[in-house]
Amino acid sequence: MIVRTLTLAAALTAGAASSQFPEFSQQYAQRLGGAVDALAEVVADFDASAQAEGLTRAAALAQMQQGTPFVERRRIDMTRTFARYDKLRADQSALNAAGPFMRAYNAARMTDPDIARAAWAAYQPAMPLTFAGGIFAGAGFVTMLLIIGVLRALLPTRRRRTA
Repeated sequence: MIVRTLTLAAALTAGAASSQFPEFSQQYAQRLGGAVDALAEVVADFDASAQAEGLTRAAALAQMQQGTPFVERRRIDMTRTFARYDKLRADQSALNAAGPFMRAYNAARMTDPDIARAAWAAYQPAMPLTFAGGIFAGAGFVTMLLIIGVLRALLPTRRRRTA
């Protein structure tokens, strides 16, 4: 009886936790959009400065290698900014085109630590009243039941002897 109660509690907890994914993914996507917008301004500003000097982005970055240690550090920072911008923009494109179920499939695109940390800090769990929230809750519930069932089948158990 205790095992069944603990199994039910674990499955309910897993269902409640997984039901939060659609809302968290939405919050992440919103913060991702803000980060992409902010980085777009930085990228556009750099590109405009390079163009004003008749340079491409690559040529401007190459020219920065010939400067002072500060300029070299700035070149490295800008190279990292361009790479992050490209990655986040691709992530945003994939997540915006996806509904809640495909966002779960694309969960690997929600790995930017700064955005995830900010989304988690502002996130407040709520009762999911959407179809997607219900499906995720059910999937979490059933998955936990299956995991516990497999574990129970694999672990040796002591059987009580009846007299």
